[in-house]
Amino acid sequence: MPYNLQSYCVRIFPNFFWNHASQSKNLCYVVCTFISSHSLLFLFYTTTLIAHTKMSKIFTPTNQIRLTNVAVVRMKKGGKRFEIACYKNKVVSWRNKVETDLDEVLQARTVFTNVSKGQVAKKEDLLASFGTEDQNVICQEILAKGELQVSEKERHVQQDSMLKEIATMVSDKCVNPETKRPYPVTMIEKAMKDIHFSVKPNRNCKQQTLEVIKMLKTQMPIERAHMRLKITASKEGRKLKEKLVKLCTSIESEEWEDSTLIMVCLIDPGNFREIDDLVRSETRGQGHMDLLNLKEVTEGEETVE
Repeated sequence: MPYNLQSYCVRIFPNFFWNHASQSKNLCYVVCTFISSHSLLFLFYTTTLIAHTKMSKIFTPTNQIRLTNVAVVRMKKGGKRFEIACYKNKVVSWRNKVETDLDEVLQARTVFTNVSKGQVAKKEDLLASFGTEDQNVICQEILAKGELQVSEKERHVQQDSMLKEIATMVSDKCVNPETKRPYPVTMIEKAMKDIHFSVKPNRNCKQQTLEVIKMLKTQMPIERAHMRLKITASKEGRKLKEKLVKLCTSIESEEWEDSTLIMVCLIDPGNFREIDDLVRSETRGQGHMDLLNLKEVTEGEETVE
């Protein structure tokens, strides 16, 4: 029967030898305890243990980075899969432009083929798929366009949170055009569910808010709350007024002082930039525009009759 070193060691060494040798790796303690009675055999075994440890270090893959407790964002490009490791709850904040520091979003500025296994993408694959080896550029592209990998429970929580945020933004920006009162958030949420609006996790809430407003207009009386502006133009006032009338929802007052136009009007928020550019160009920088009210609303909330 062949000699079995392992079974022999089990018989002659106490159990705590194995505990200390495997857990603490404290070879000095083991040597001091057993060197007197089993010196040659123990020397052989410990030498084998050290050699095995060194060999395991030698054969550990150098292209692996182990990360834990991460949110993975995945993208397929050029026929290959690429992933980045992010901190949980930070991806949506980045896409909504709430978080702007990339180091607060990424656990590592490294592109992986498999985050859970720690496998790093090869440079030649990055170059072929993205046209660059710059990890920062590639990480940002994956972060912006990739698919966030989340559990079913996390997905529901995220969608509910985004739905409520979008409904809040709609309520804040819009009113019932008949009463000039804003709708409560709960009413907007219900209306969004009635039109079967589906939250898109990869798009920011502001963009989706504008989409929701357009969709809700087909189901209920709703419009963007108007902004109240005061426009002063000392030069080309009459010519400017003709162009402003086409962009204003209504003109509340109009005064002339020594050929200077002073006008208070209500506008759709979507026309604000165009009106601002028009006042600057027509008056050659001599006119100015003051925002009196960010939104023109009547006190109180809209209610269901």
